[in-house]
Amino acid sequence: MQKIFVLLAVLVSNILPGFAQENNPIAHTDATITSGNARFTILTAHLIRMEWNENASFEDKASFVIINRNLPVPSFKKEETETALTITTNALTLTYKKGKDAFSKDNLSISYKVNDLSKSWNPDIRDNQNLKGTTRTLDGANGGKWWDGKDIQLEDGIVSRNGFALLDDSKSFLFDGSKWNWVEKRKENQQIDWYFFGHGLNYKLALKDYTSVAGKIPMLPKYALGYWWSRYWVYSDQELKDLVSDFRTYDIPMDVLIIDMDWHETFGGLKNTSNPKMDETGNWVGWTGYTWNRSLFPNPEKFLDWTNRNHLKTALNLHPASGIAPMEDVYEDFANAYGFDAKSKKYIHYQMADKKWAETYFNVLLRPFEKSGIDFWWLDWQQYPESKIVKDLSNTWWLNYTFFTDMEQQSNNRPMVFHRWGGMGNHRYPIGFSGDDKISWGSLKYQTYFTATAANVGYGWWSHDIGGHASSELDRNPELYVRWLQFGVFSPILRTHSAKISSIERRFWKYPDHFKTMKELVQLRYQLAPYIYTASRKAYDLGLSLSRPMYYDYPQNEEAYDKKYQYLFGDDMIIAPVSKSVSENNNLTEKQIWLPKGKWYEWHSGSIIEGEKTISRKFAIDEIPIYAKAGSIIPMYPKIDHLQQQISDWILNIVPGNNGETIVYEDDGTTNEYTNGRYTTTKVSQNTTKNEKTIIIAPREGGYENMYNSRTYKVKLLSSFPPKLVTVNGADYPFSNETVSNHWTYSGKELSTIIYIPSTPVDKEINIKIQYDESIVGKEVLLNKKSLLFRRISTMVGDMKIEVARKNWWSSLPNPVLAAEQTATKIQYNPNKTIQLLEDFEKNIKEMKELILGHPDARKMISKKLVSYLAYE
Repeated sequence: MQKIFVLLAVLVSNILPGFAQENNPIAHTDATITSGNARFTILTAHLIRMEWNENASFEDKASFVIINRNLPVPSFKKEETETALTITTNALTLTYKKGKDAFSKDNLSISYKVNDLSKSWNPDIRDNQNLKGTTRTLDGANGGKWWDGKDIQLEDGIVSRNGFALLDDSKSFLFDGSKWNWVEKRKENQQIDWYFFGHGLNYKLALKDYTSVAGKIPMLPKYALGYWWSRYWVYSDQELKDLVSDFRTYDIPMDVLIIDMDWHETFGGLKNTSNPKMDETGNWVGWTGYTWNRSLFPNPEKFLDWTNRNHLKTALNLHPASGIAPMEDVYEDFANAYGFDAKSKKYIHYQMADKKWAETYFNVLLRPFEKSGIDFWWLDWQQYPESKIVKDLSNTWWLNYTFFTDMEQQSNNRPMVFHRWGGMGNHRYPIGFSGDDKISWGSLKYQTYFTATAANVGYGWWSHDIGGHASSELDRNPELYVRWLQFGVFSPILRTHSAKISSIERRFWKYPDHFKTMKELVQLRYQLAPYIYTASRKAYDLGLSLSRPMYYDYPQNEEAYDKKYQYLFGDDMIIAPVSKSVSENNNLTEKQIWLPKGKWYEWHSGSIIEGEKTISRKFAIDEIPIYAKAGSIIPMYPKIDHLQQQISDWILNIVPGNNGETIVYEDDGTTNEYTNGRYTTTKVSQNTTKNEKTIIIAPREGGYENMYNSRTYKVKLLSSFPPKLVTVNGADYPFSNETVSNHWTYSGKELSTIIYIPSTPVDKEINIKIQYDESIVGKEVLLNKKSLLFRRISTMVGDMKIEVARKNWWSSLPNPVLAAEQTATKIQYNPNKTIQLLEDFEKNIKEMKELILGHPDARKMISKKLVSYLAYE
């Protein structure tokens, strides 16, 4: 059986929790070379560890960043003389002049290649073209600048246009190797611990090598890919139930319910927010809390039982900095378990770096919440950056580690923490919360760059406050919210949020002019779940995040670096989110998009575009710049309510313009069994000849517990002509104007052929053949942009009817205009006349424009409506 994904399954000792099959910090002895005070470990052909220690005492424990060094030994050659050591792999040549001195330009160099050109590195060379990674938070940011106007500076990543990157692990903390690995300081002597990545411009391989040694990007529970509701508000039990009821009434799917800090008692400390009370730890009284506010939640257990029954995963917000206050319900239990004098009524200060304190915190304080139904925690650490008991230990980093690994030890379910970026190595503990940014077009734009760039350190699961957090003059700007939501659909996590400001509204139905668009966007996110989930598996296997920079696939193209605000979304899509307001002149936003070499399918217009150029397009408020690779196959779900279920119905979107294939990944969506080979893959391919297309859905491979055994299919041939003949496994499928199994139909509105295949065993191959009349050959260009024009004309005519009726109730629009608007309907009724109707439409559209322009009652609205809905490029 062909293996689509390869899992490392090496059982090792000295492991980290949850990564037992992969991580061993002790490298194979055949991969290490010691020379006096230096040691070199050849990890891959492109990656070498370089250590120097004044006492020749080298470190084999896992660090916070590097947790696995036991990789297959790559092929390399060692040449050694009395004065020098040379190590040569297939990609690198390291030269070391022996001696006791620390690494410098005088004793260490590495040659590597970029585009087949030899380059040389030594410790004096700085990486001035590093492509960056990410940063802890965007709190207070407005676009790419901080509140003080200074540019946001991202940390370095492990890919660079220089062709090398150096990861300095010399000062990283270590793990002590205990059952629950704990922080350990390095020996206090002079030492160097470097990792040299010499991958040239092969950024993908660099990420794979990085996650091979720094740990894989774990898969999220599937529900995390759905919609999250979050808002900082004083919600009560009943208010949240009413809110969820509204979502259900409006048919908007949801999976995650975040409850911000007002779920707990604040003990009066935050009542006067202009001058809140301070506690003995130096923080606001009540900012930290662990006692339910029963004025809002009279019976928390029953409330959480309700969320579970309604397929909602629930998280509570925590600000842990104040420790445990004497007013908390659990104070005495915690004090007794920890050995603290409860009679003192003193605060039990935060000490997460103390293992006993941490164990007490999780077992006594948080475990009861989790048993009653809390699924994960939102950590909102905003206080002092470093631990007070372990010098230089980042509280953010350590909270991510402890919360993630504690959850990991409780069950076989996938752990998840919701917090900020703590530094290198934190890709192992998703998800990131980017903080409280300003509501502005600039913030939206910057997030598109920020999110993709974080892939350079493997931190692919950023979650942003969709719509923005902090107040501005754009608090309730519906256009900005729609555009931000469009980005949210095509970002790692879709979570709307805002500050506790009454002028900020996140409920979609409060924007009646845009509600339909917003609702369809959330539904689109759910439909895309198979595509996104497959990409999340590739992130685990290969270190390639869902949202990633263009230069991963196109490192030789200057445009891939210049076009910072478009990105790859999975393997087959380019997304270029709109991040500016529409023009007052035409209700459109113009945007330039760079398309790499090859053919690309423009999703909103149905056009096939030759790449290797920058195009300019105009987008209405309900249109998103999405470009799919020609020949790709985009798997989707039908309309669903949540992702906490096995879904056996697939929509396969067959993108025209080329041959191609995809492999769709599935597992149980909840447990860590995917790391043990418990998953399935299904290959789908398409092949086109002159007037025939063949689509093959291969038998499913692999298996996992409680998987379904049959599946229904809706095979959708995008921007296609109606076929002459459709057969599935040799059986003829006749045409029907209705949605009927074992039939095909045609959408005049979308100009797409749809084949309905009934429930079929997944272990059987499905062979679909579509034959076309030879008269269509060479006429595919007729399909370009027509679905867009149909949609815009329909909107335009609807608006004009209102305007005309307002002026003269007896007046109407010219018949050619009304007839053009009905072209899609004519095609729907007469698919055999599609070519003729499209040709007539092209001939008549110029006349239609002239008729509209000449209509006396429409002139005042022409500048916005006509140009808006008929413009294309």
